[in-house]
Amino acid sequence: QALLLLVTWYLVLNTSFKMPLTLEIVTPEARVYSDTIDTVVIPTVEGEVGILPGHIALLTQIEHGELRVTKGSVTQTLAVSGGFAEVEGDRVHVLAEHAITEEKIDEHAVEAALKRAEEELAAAKNIDPQQYEHLQNLVRYSGVQLAVKRRRR
Repeated sequence: QALLLLVTWYLVLNTSFKMPLTLEIVTPEARVYSDTIDTVVIPTVEGEVGILPGHIALLTQIEHGELRVTKGSVTQTLAVSGGFAEVEGDRVHVLAEHAITEEKIDEHAVEAALKRAEEELAAAKNIDPQQYEHLQNLVRYSGVQLAVKRRRR
């Protein structure tokens, strides 16, 4: 019986980690990513959270940062900003305010947007608090995009 229990646990552990996760990343504008993957690391307000197959159910708030997706031996990085991530079974849903893959980041456009936002923040005297927060979020998200794009240089 002990051997049967040991073999059962071995099979449970080994098969649960070989099952892929299904990841879907959606923004208000588009579905940015949808695929079966091995792991995902999500930037949250509590820190980075690594998700493997068999992860417990989770609902967490996303922070500005780099989301890393691993499939086989390839790791892909996306810039994300705001929103929520939900883990349910072997499905991971990311509902983000902004998300973009590394390949789609236009470094020059991001630099220009960052410069404009920083100039507006510096010149702001009697700015609406919501506009001020929007500009700060734009600066943070632009910084994440540039970090993602420049990482592989």
